[in-house]
Amino acid sequence: MSGRNDAPREMPKALVEDFLAQEAGTRAFLDELQKLAAEGRHGEVRERLRAFADHSQGAFFTVALSLGGTAQFFADVEAQMDAETGEKLRDLEATYGTLADEFSIVRTEQTQNRLNPVTSLSASTEYEPEESVPLIEFQPLSGDVPLYEGRESPEEVLQIAHFLVQSTTESLEHALDGDRQVNTEELSALIDRREDLESELSRLRDRIDELRRTPVDD
Repeated sequence: MSGRNDAPREMPKALVEDFLAQEAGTRAFLDELQKLAAEGRHGEVRERLRAFADHSQGAFFTVALSLGGTAQFFADVEAQMDAETGEKLRDLEATYGTLADEFSIVRTEQTQNRLNPVTSLSASTEYEPEESVPLIEFQPLSGDVPLYEGRESPEEVLQIAHFLVQSTTESLEHALDGDRQVNTEELSALIDRREDLESELSRLRDRIDELRRTPVDD
């Protein structure tokens, strides 16, 4: 078996053969993960999937690709092996589909050197009358795994955003200084995110201007 970064590029047959050699144990493991997820123990699911990926790469990537449900993967398996094996892997998707997001996240960690990629943000607002300030309660999520909880004022939340944008800019400057390229997909997504930020900043500017025109009771 080749190294971690090369695992997804191996021919499906090599991956699937690893899975078939330990199919019963893998299915029992997946049953246990589903039980943990149903109990809300999502952090434990994440850690156990990471260990599974480290120690059983072929089986891990077979399940991850099966749960991803890509037609090309199943077609490759049937071409290199047989239709019966393809159906067996489709059954993984039908039986363990609730684990698809977690497998996708850990697969990204394994192949793209990420850690706890943020997939959504839970947020709500309230008002603190004694300070006359809104408060934002927020929780970044990586799949179903909560990363942390915070409750801060708008200015404080924007300070966090400033730190992140500043770090993003510095990472691009570092790449430019080292004559390193940024791939087309990443650059295109960066442009989209920048435009999203500019749109939100325009809305923010309007709300701040409106508040500045509103008398404040001392």
